Amino acid sequence: MSAESVTAVAPAGPDTSGSSSGRRHLGLALFVIAAAQLMVVLDATITNIALPAIQTDLGVSDANLAWIVNSYALAFGGLLLLGGKAGDLFGRRKMFQVGIAVFTLASLLGGLAPNESLLIGARVLQGVGAALAAPSALALITTTFPAGKSRNTAMGVYAAMGGVGATVGLLLGGTLTDVLDWRWVFFVNIPIGLAVLAGTRTLVEAERHPGRLDVPGAITGTGGLIALVYGITRGGEHGWTGGVTLVSFAAAAVLLAAFLYLQARTADPMMPLRLFKDRTRSGSYATMLFIGAGMFATFYFLTLYMQLILGYSPVRTGFAYLPFSFGMAMAAGISSKLVTHLAPRLIAGPGLLVAAVGMLWFATLEPDSSYTAHLMPAMFVTALGLGMSFVPMTLGAVSGVSHQDTGVASALLNTAQQIGGALGLAILSTISTSAADDKLPEAAGSLYRGLATKDFALVAKAGDAVTHGYTMAFVAAAAMFLAGLLVTGFAINAGRQHHTEGAAPVHMG
Repeated sequence: MSAESVTAVAPAGPDTSGSSSGRRHLGLALFVIAAAQLMVVLDATITNIALPAIQTDLGVSDANLAWIVNSYALAFGGLLLLGGKAGDLFGRRKMFQVGIAVFTLASLLGGLAPNESLLIGARVLQGVGAALAAPSALALITTTFPAGKSRNTAMGVYAAMGGVGATVGLLLGGTLTDVLDWRWVFFVNIPIGLAVLAGTRTLVEAERHPGRLDVPGAITGTGGLIALVYGITRGGEHGWTGGVTLVSFAAAAVLLAAFLYLQARTADPMMPLRLFKDRTRSGSYATMLFIGAGMFATFYFLTLYMQLILGYSPVRTGFAYLPFSFGMAMAAGISSKLVTHLAPRLIAGPGLLVAAVGMLWFATLEPDSSYTAHLMPAMFVTALGLGMSFVPMTLGAVSGVSHQDTGVASALLNTAQQIGGALGLAILSTISTSAADDKLPEAAGSLYRGLATKDFALVAKAGDAVTHGYTMAFVAAAAMFLAGLLVTGFAINAGRQHHTEGAAPVHMG
């Protein structure tokens, strides 16, 4: 793409001068947005550590266990574009408030769920609330914070919450499950949600834009993604030539094709295809898809490894993730400063390479691997690489976007991460299960039986097979990060983000 200068003018907002009242106002606004993003993201992982306790308490089958995680990711990712469009049409602050309210109510229902079906239903409703809130949260940064240093800092904090939130969810989930009960992984969202709602008055509403919601696009797009993930999950469990699996893939192909057809011909599409004309923006979305695929599945398998193979308690598992949180926060802070001096690909590319190295380090795990010598450094290296990637990808996704498309552009970034996470978990679960079962038929079931009956010979045999399955999943996750690296190198060609206030020229090329 030829070099060009796109000017993004910050809309009128609160007092953002050097006055103490202006700084306090922006500080509170940043706290509200960061807290909302933290809550939305941590809920993608907070249930991971509670999965064994949920399975025991509610009698969830092995086949359905992953759906407690995936149901949220699918509803969140599948409806994000609709949520972003709703914010553009009806007001981003209003949709942010509605989304947080729905999310908080769903968290209450999840904590009270008496069975597997109602819990999964509550997780879907949480995903709906998150889909309404998340794109508006990112878009509100552009209306509340002036372009330049303030906005770059806010973007850095927002991006950091995307990674730190995942590890905080694991830490908090372990503590709540061990000290109280698994239901508190849902109840904890209630006070956070109420506090966020109380602070939304500090956020600056953007101009609304005429149009209507693209309901057919939402139905075909979300339905196609659900059919695709279900087909991958079922294929891994029951075989790839089964009738239900083939029907799922056929339905996914038809629905996703219909979705693209509608988006190209609808006056007010849910996903304006013009957003993909910018090479850097398209590359940012594609890279975030691969990042989500590798990262979400990593949390899932590492949690099961630490609890089932190493015998960690939920709270110990949560604290074991602290190096990941530290690495992510450190790298996000560094990269938010580097984007003013270096092109995004020069930050995100090396970061993804480092993350892939961390994944390959995980791929060498054994049933008796040491936490200090193996797990801890591998976590820190992986987090460092991912943290270097989040900020430039976030900025690349929204730079140069017209005000009327800010919500949708923001939603696309979150959609890529969430759908990548759902697809990654489905694909890597299939790889892990197949690899484990090749060494020992029904390896996971054998491990659970051995743990329940204290048959330590069976536990050792099944644990070796299950660990082998996990390591194969980590190899596949490394390949996903490397695929993101290739996309970054070839597609993302934005220049550095200028460090100026007011009207900020963003040079592309």
